[in-house]
Amino acid sequence: MTDFQDEVAARVAAIGQNHALKGAAETFSNQSIAAQYSYNFSSLGRPIIQYPQDMVAMQELIWTTRPDVIVETGIAHGGSLILSASMLALLDYCDAVEAGELLDPRQPKRRVVGVDIDIRAHNLAAIKAHPMSNRIDMIQGSSIDASIVEQVRAKVGAAKRVLVSLDSNHTHDHVLGELKAYAPMVTPGSYCVVFDTIIEDLPADAYPDRPWGHGDNPKTAVWKYLETHPEFEIDTTIDDKLLISVAPSGFLRRKA
Repeated sequence: MTDFQDEVAARVAAIGQNHALKGAAETFSNQSIAAQYSYNFSSLGRPIIQYPQDMVAMQELIWTTRPDVIVETGIAHGGSLILSASMLALLDYCDAVEAGELLDPRQPKRRVVGVDIDIRAHNLAAIKAHPMSNRIDMIQGSSIDASIVEQVRAKVGAAKRVLVSLDSNHTHDHVLGELKAYAPMVTPGSYCVVFDTIIEDLPADAYPDRPWGHGDNPKTAVWKYLETHPEFEIDTTIDDKLLISVAPSGFLRRKA
């Protein structure tokens, strides 16, 4: 590690013990959820329903793990797909520079596979019109349907490095089903990122019109999955660094 990385590690460790700062972050999270703060951002022109902190965390993970394939459940407007695709394009570019090779953007080496039960026509058209679209595969259907899982597995193929992001239906049973289906695709040293684990930590009335809530959400699914899958661990250093995230305890690292 460099001196700077050592300094970052020390600061992050200190943040983990800074109860005043963590309390302020919790207050912001509660207020920002009510204000729909995470709906205000975009990635290369496509709306992305994420906190900026989580967007930064994802680009750090992608840069560090250098996946060949990223699997995402939940497409919405497509901003997350575009963010992932742009990072994979950058990795392809860097590989070409390091190898002294020409890069043909029409033949990407890395790909994103997105799954959604309902890919709306206007979102589908906008994603297909985006410059990053040639490295994105989209599959419509329930992410826990066996036939859909098989389609994703076929797209992943023999990829050496795979990262997974789960951000669709947030009920316990659905997310647990996704974890059972997609976490095994994650390669050692890479991550399965489970979004909206924050639901367990919010006021009980935060989502009165949704089927998820306290005791029935992505975080409870993570806890259940980890009971029988010791090959994964929660990367708490990411939680401490971000402070504000919709995925606390949701960055699951597959042990090398």
